[in-house]
Amino acid sequence: MAIVSTALITNDAVVLGLLAAVLGAVFWTASRTEGFWKRFYTYVPALLLCYLIPSIFNSIGLIDGDASGLYPMARDYLLPTSLVLLCIAIDFGAIVRLGPKAIIMFLTGTIGVMLGALVSFTAMDFIHPETVAGETWRGMTTLAGSWIGGGANQAAMKEVFEVEATMFGQFVAVDVLIGSLWMAVLLFLAGRAKAFDRWTGADVSAIEDLQKSIETYQAEHSRIPTSTDLMVILGVGLGATGLSHFLAGPLVAWIGTLPAAWRLQDFSLTSNFFWIVVFATTIGLLLSFTRARTLEGAGASKIGSAMLYMLVATIGMHMDLAALLDRPWLFLLGFIWILVHGGLMLIVAKLIRAPLFFMAVGSQANIGAAASAPVVASAFHPALAPVGVLLAVLGYALGTYCAYITGLVLRTLAT
Repeated sequence: MAIVSTALITNDAVVLGLLAAVLGAVFWTASRTEGFWKRFYTYVPALLLCYLIPSIFNSIGLIDGDASGLYPMARDYLLPTSLVLLCIAIDFGAIVRLGPKAIIMFLTGTIGVMLGALVSFTAMDFIHPETVAGETWRGMTTLAGSWIGGGANQAAMKEVFEVEATMFGQFVAVDVLIGSLWMAVLLFLAGRAKAFDRWTGADVSAIEDLQKSIETYQAEHSRIPTSTDLMVILGVGLGATGLSHFLAGPLVAWIGTLPAAWRLQDFSLTSNFFWIVVFATTIGLLLSFTRARTLEGAGASKIGSAMLYMLVATIGMHMDLAALLDRPWLFLLGFIWILVHGGLMLIVAKLIRAPLFFMAVGSQANIGAAASAPVVASAFHPALAPVGVLLAVLGYALGTYCAYITGLVLRTLAT
């Protein structure tokens, strides 16, 4: 039965134009380097507005997210394409050249997020059981996806674990607030890097060499994209998405013929969308080993990010703002979660004598993804910003898989 909408704007073409205009305005104002907007975005993350403004439109009846077909379109087409274009940028050789400590700190951050989910769930089950009762574990999978990978992985977990829109919105609020506070802590520490490195006994000479090599790499590969570049990027991204849809359908149909006793549905293996996401991520990873990776020089990940932000806006259309204040204990859950992540990062950094740069960027590459990891990296030196991107796109690759595993464990704890 079709949903009858009472919204003022019901034409999806008009709604799409409105969302695009909102995103354009947010990013244009966020790019201002002085004045009111500079001060405004010091305290209000641009990502929050990408969710918040469409949710306000939905709350006041200007648009109706439930009656719109934009989110299914963005989920099925833009999300897989975004994953492909973000993963295609991965340069495993460059990441390896960062040295084992950079990789160890990044993976420690990933493990810290996974462990933090379990510890915070268990802690809140003791402190305030109502917070983690019922289907809360499903919402936590989206936060795990965001804090290991990014928005694309977060949205993927929303679909894979069938997270209700209001609960998703609540965890988006936790994500933005706690994540922003954690980035502020890392930026504070960045100004005290020398003292931290003396405490850990780190050797920072490799980072100085890295600055020079990154500057050389940028000069050799960055270029102004041509029409051919843009069409090839779209061809690769959308082509891989089409292939993912093509492969997922028959595979799900085949899995459906297997004995019910195998209970594969418990692992989302009968979900068409799950396999689309897995195939898209895998294809992106495989392409990163080919010449297709050079498309990053023409802005492949930027196009992927643009698609991702459009997806973010369509998700915001379903948010219930009033419900965000219904469960304040979720913020304590998120605080405990990030403390476990940060505590583990500090312990490992001391044990392996890792520079603060590796700890901070490794952490933010998980928690903040490609949107903010370069910000933390550039706090040490502007030329190091791409290191944040390199580690963040690795997070995009791991986010889907690790968040999925975390979700399975959380479901076990909840039962």
